[in-house]
This record gives sequence, C-alpha cells and structure tokens, in this order.
Amino acid sequence: MKRPFVVIRAHGSGWDESRSLEAQRDWPAHAAFMDALVSEGFVALGGPLEGSRRALLVIRAEDVSEIERRLSDDPWTRNGLLITKECGPWTIRLGSLE
Repeated sequence: MKRPFVVIRAHGSGWDESRSLEAQRDWPAHAAFMDALVSEGFVALGGPLEGSRRALLVIRAEDVSEIERRLSDDPWTRNGLLITKECGPWTIRLGSLE
C-alpha cells in the first residue's frame, strides 16, 4: 500500500553555486523527470526550501527502497547535483493529500 513519505534532498558536489536552479547542468532533463513523477502520482508536492540548499518532496510510495530506486534515475542524482539527506514515512494528522 502506498503511503506518504517526506524526502529532503540537498545540493551535491556537482551543484554550481554560481548558477541559478534553472541554469544548472541538465535542468531540462531534471524538470521533465520530476514532472513525469508528479503526473503519475509518485510525487505529490515538491520544491526548494527557500534560503537553503535543500528541497522537500512529499512522495507516495510503498517503502524507502522504492523512493531510492526511482530517484536514482533523476539526471541530477546521476550527475551529483542532488543527494538524498533524509527519507522517512510521514503520518498526516491535518489536511490530506487527496
């Protein structure tokens, strides 16, 4: 059964601090990859945490291994721009992802 997880991703060694998000290497491929995950319902919410080098994703998955496997196909994972710092199940007490 799919359940919600919170994933924190951070800039990796491939990130160029002199460039904006959209000017990073392989931006179009990363954006298309993430848009596809949203379209299929795997990623419910996501985006950079303002003022930090991190991004937050809310993901619907069976388990952490599914998340790791799916995110390993992200061009920004493969080229070291993003790394996963935290990943764990989330119990929603207020509101809903429906």
